[in-house]
Amino acid sequence: MKKIIYIILPLLISAMNVNGQTTIDSVLVNIAKNNKTIVANTKYWEAKKLEYQTGLTPYNPKVDYDYLIGTPSNAGNQTDFAITQSFDFPTVYARKKQLSNEQIKQAEFQLNANRQEVLLEAKIICIELIYRNKFNSELTTRKQNTEKWLTAFQKSLEKGQGNIMDVNKAKLQLIEINASFQENLSISNQLNQKLTELNGGVPIQFSDTAYSSFEFISDFETLEQEIEANDPVRKYLEQEKVIGQNEVSLSKSLTLPKIETGYHYQSILGQRFNGVHFGLTIPLWENKNIVKTQQAELILNEANLQDHINEHYYDIKQKYERMTNLKITLDEYQTLFSSLNNVELLDKSLSLGQISTIEYFMEMTYYYEALKNYLKTEMEYNKVVAELYKYQL
Repeated sequence: MKKIIYIILPLLISAMNVNGQTTIDSVLVNIAKNNKTIVANTKYWEAKKLEYQTGLTPYNPKVDYDYLIGTPSNAGNQTDFAITQSFDFPTVYARKKQLSNEQIKQAEFQLNANRQEVLLEAKIICIELIYRNKFNSELTTRKQNTEKWLTAFQKSLEKGQGNIMDVNKAKLQLIEINASFQENLSISNQLNQKLTELNGGVPIQFSDTAYSSFEFISDFETLEQEIEANDPVRKYLEQEKVIGQNEVSLSKSLTLPKIETGYHYQSILGQRFNGVHFGLTIPLWENKNIVKTQQAELILNEANLQDHINEHYYDIKQKYERMTNLKITLDEYQTLFSSLNNVELLDKSLSLGQISTIEYFMEMTYYYEALKNYLKTEMEYNKVVAELYKYQL
């Protein structure tokens, strides 16, 4: 019964995914659409864009009305009425508009950076699941092979031709394989649950065994330049510098006088006066040190940008070197396993009595340990590739 379950379970999982997500790319498309963090960030930055577009118009007009009763009565009553409109110095509006446009551009870079982080996390999980799915297939094969020999040893023992030691060795191997199978299955379930969480709670059962293809860039300098040219974090920090420059210009404009114009009407003792109102603010104290503050922040923005460029360069370099080293090991493994047929040879040797049962299981253990390391190397290689090519997400 257990054997049937182990064989049927992967088939059931595959059947459930015939119409579902079967590739990394299709999973990422769904997560980009359903992920709560991405949706929340999109809404947040949409609100920020609206915020950046406020305050670009002149101040609200002001209406003043005064009715003054004179004392004594023969002094008459006085009526004052005024409509005034305040304006910043004309260059302020151009500076504000330019600053708003740059802030909106920066919002897009921040949104893209947040999106890439979520999708990279999802892609890494998919890569781990591909490893788990492949490992599950190998464990199933190994389990079936061990069960075959356990049955053969038990039959020989019943005929008086075998020994209990062989049966016990096979049983011990089977226990270890089952433990690995259950552990692998448990980790796969946890990874699928994490994918479902990233997909906004919409269930995903990822059973693919194929890694994503990519256009390999072998030259480090070319790859580094490609990554930097498309890095949303760098673009965000560069935009922060541009915004700082615009804020300095705006601050300088805000130190210029404000203008106030309008209409003024006055009535007293049967006499009426009306005409134009004009006012001018004298910039003495209100914006003191604001330009120096913005210039200091601009220096900080430049420092943050240079720090990121330096840190990002060496991060790319380290990952590139790791990718290159893993590729060498992976190619060696692929060359070896493409021509290796240990299981069939060991089965034949054990059948002919050329090796003992303990030698057979020891060699099988070595073989599957090497195979597991090969699959792990393949997984680690694809992980570092995914991190380097995150800018394509």
